Amino acid sequence: MSNPQKNAKRFSRGAPALVVLAFLARPVLGQEPKIAPPLDRLKTQIERVIHRLDGKVGVAAKHLESGESLSVNGETLFPLASAFKVPILVELFYQVEEGRYALDDEISVEKSDQHFGSGMISRLIMPGLKLSVLNMAHFMMMISDNSATDILLGMVGPDKINARLKGLGIEGMSVNRPCQKLITDFLALRNPARTPEEAKAAVLKFGENPEDSATPLAMNALLEKIFLKQVLTAEHCDLVLAIMRKCETGEMRIRGELPPGTIVAHKTGTIAGTVNDCGILYLPDGAGHVALTVFSKDFMTETEDVEAAIARIARFVYDYFYFKS
Repeated sequence: MSNPQKNAKRFSRGAPALVVLAFLARPVLGQEPKIAPPLDRLKTQIERVIHRLDGKVGVAAKHLESGESLSVNGETLFPLASAFKVPILVELFYQVEEGRYALDDEISVEKSDQHFGSGMISRLIMPGLKLSVLNMAHFMMMISDNSATDILLGMVGPDKINARLKGLGIEGMSVNRPCQKLITDFLALRNPARTPEEAKAAVLKFGENPEDSATPLAMNALLEKIFLKQVLTAEHCDLVLAIMRKCETGEMRIRGELPPGTIVAHKTGTIAGTVNDCGILYLPDGAGHVALTVFSKDFMTETEDVEAAIARIARFVYDYFYFKS
């Protein structure tokens, strides 16, 4: 058994040291430890994810009810890849409102309309297929069908899209080439490559092309205008979002780490070192909505690695705005 008297003496000898340590641990008057604001901590979390990667990533996030926002490399241009289908869809509905097309107009798909890349139309037997304008839009957004996209882009015109974006006050976004041209332009850069260094150079050169590119902030601005019904009619804004909620691609990107059942209206894009996702997060329990864009370029790693980073960033954003709200 312990000796109470020895214990008392031992405590007595150690007490001054404990007092000194306790005093030193206290903050000096007027020098309380500084705690970074919550939004800065979220930005730091995102930057840590990005710094582990070997390419470039840009992020823009905005809580649409409160207006609180952040960006990391938000003003950097990134290839849009299939994310350029969002402004194509917006312009399509503008031209429907102007009477140039009706959503139930039928489009005959010819053999020449079958373009390579993602989607289903390119795998079907042509001629023999007619799709309404609305169904063509669903193909473009739901399964990122490149043939449907190029048909619609040919109908509305890249020049009209860019003029529309400018009229809406959205700077830092352009749509220029159909999917088929996008892909062949990259293949022309990549095919001569014989070494990993040459392959990397092709990816970097493709990422420098200002055509079919956007900043994360520009895409987020367009998403915000769609959600707030500041473009098109309210009915068509709701329809755009309804179509985007049906997106079947990019399951492991923005949606990858979100709670099951979380609603996301989004559009992905993938090409030549670029892995993108952008959309609206519907927070539960009345916590509001978040416009989130994560763009990337210059990657030589596996697509899954970039997708995992997008998923982690989306979860950080989701948690911040959900618990803060």
